[in-house]
Order: sequence, then C-alpha cells, then structure tokens
Amino acid sequence: MPLRVAIVGAGGIARRHARACRDVPSVDLVAVCDLRPEATERLAEEFGVPRRYADLKALLVEESLDLAIVATWGDSHAAVTTTLARSGKVRGILCEKPFSLTAAEAETMQREAEAHGVLLAEAFKFRHHPAHLKAEALIAAGCIGDVSHVRSLFTTCAPAEKRDPALNWRFNWQRGGGAVYDLACYCTHHARWVMAADPLRVHAVGRWGESSGVDEFVAATLEFPGGRTAQWWVSFADVPTQEIEVFGTRGRIRIDRAWNNEDQPTTLELVEGSGPVQRLDFPPVFQFALQLEHMRECLTTGQPHRIPTADSVGQMRTLDAVYQSLRTGSVASLTADLAGSRR
Repeated sequence: MPLRVAIVGAGGIARRHARACRDVPSVDLVAVCDLRPEATERLAEEFGVPRRYADLKALLVEESLDLAIVATWGDSHAAVTTTLARSGKVRGILCEKPFSLTAAEAETMQREAEAHGVLLAEAFKFRHHPAHLKAEALIAAGCIGDVSHVRSLFTTCAPAEKRDPALNWRFNWQRGGGAVYDLACYCTHHARWVMAADPLRVHAVGRWGESSGVDEFVAATLEFPGGRTAQWWVSFADVPTQEIEVFGTRGRIRIDRAWNNEDQPTTLELVEGSGPVQRLDFPPVFQFALQLEHMRECLTTGQPHRIPTADSVGQMRTLDAVYQSLRTGSVASLTADLAGSRR
C-alpha cells in the first residue's frame, strides 16, 4: 500500500516536499492544509493533490494518514506537531527545521509523540545525502583519526531592502526567523552529529538587523567534551557559501555545497595523514526525496530514524544556549538552567 501523506503548510518549502512525494515510489500525497486557502489551492493544483483544507482539525477528522509533513513557520511547529501526535490519525511526523523555538517546546513534542506511538523526526535533509553518509563512514573507519574540530559556514546574500519581516519569515522574529534558526541550525546539528555529543558551553556573537529585528550575522564557538571544539559562521548579508570541514588527529574531510545542493553535484575531499587530497565527486541528488525514502522505510520496517527525537531536543537546548550567549555577551553553559527564550 502506498504511504498516505499530507503536508501542513503550503509555502515555498512545501513544494520541495510535494515534489519528493511525486518522485518517491509508493508515496501518495493525499491532502494539503494551510490557513491561507489561496496558498493551499496553488500547491494542490500544481501537484494534483485531491483534497485541500484550511483547518488542521478538519483534515484530521477526514483523513487517516501514514505521514504528516509539517512545513509551517517555525513559531507553529510545536502546536501543529502536538495536535497531530494527539490525534490518533498519523503514524509519523516529519517536522521542518527549526524543530521548535525552545527546548521546552521540543520536550513537549517528544513527550506527546512517544505517548501516542508516533514516529517524530526533524527534517535535516542533508543527513540523507550520500556525501554526508560517506563522511560518516570515513570518520567511523578512523580515516582521519579522532575528531578534534569542526568548522562550518552557511551564508546567503539578501539585500537590505529584502530583509523585510513582511516579505519573508526568515526576517520575521515572531514567525521564528533569524540566521540561527534558518542557517546555523544546520551547522549546529552537523557538529553535534560528528562529535556524537552535545556541547558543554557555547559562546556566540552577532548583529541584529535594524529593520528586521532578527539575528542577521552570528559566529559561535562550541566546546564539546574532551576539549573538542566546533566553530560556525552564518549570515544573511555576505557572499553565499556553504561548506564544512572536519579535522581529526590524522586527517581532515571537507565538503562543499554542504547544505542546500538540490540537483547539484558536490565534492568530498579527504586527506589522510600527509597524503594527497583524495577527491570524491557525487552526482546531483534531490535530498528531499532521499529524506522521504528514509522516513518511508522507517514507517514500513520499524527501523530507527537517523535523527531520533531526543537529538532534536538536544539541538534546541544548544540553540537556546546560542541565544542566551547572544543576549548576555557571555559564555552560556548547557549544564546550567537556560532561560529558554530567544531574547
């Protein structure tokens, strides 16, 4: 039987998920829901979705689903996910990043999903890309020794006049915008994945937009157990770049186009000891389809998801610490009681 899927939220990211539903075998996108009827109609017409809803409760009355994809603005992820989990009408939920706005919200989402037997996963599509899976295998095989440091960049270049809260959620504080939630979430998740740990302390510095009011430029250092470190820089106002570099005691790995590389080739560079650079080229893939394929396999076979819900709670604790450090100008400890708010 095909996997019955509904998408909640009909903005730009929803089209990527809809394309994945169209491209992945044994998946049937049966419904779209958005508070804006015109957005729902546009998405449904474009992808031939038979049923359209302007109210989530109405959707849950009418539909029994295998998977709901939450593609709303970040400020509603917790409420939408909790409603879905409690409904008894879905088996799995794929929630777009950022998972929530605080660790406290994430904990509630995890608790409700577990209580109702729902598989809940965060939509970090890069985790399913062959280049990242290869890097994971190389690290596990000891090709670069013990990981000691991770460096990552994610920058975009939006003109100042485009960084308008009314034009784009990324520049809207109330909707869950900001460079940390939109860009640094990738860098943070990747560092925690590679280190297989949460950081102990975080120190972040940045700049708030005068008109947007969101964090538009942030650089951070994360200290992990064992004296290991990670550093990332994100920005809405600099030359676009996306890359990661993982340093070990005996080598390093670098990936270009590390995050948003839909339908584009990418390259992994491996250096072992004093040897030459080994270049591994990866052909274009559609990461949203790979992500959906993994979720389908988990729901079909019962295998664990690559991103456990507990990991997303740890992710939000780290982002809480980033914002606390931004607020105070001081190092934030994840072992302390964080404020749990962005400002």
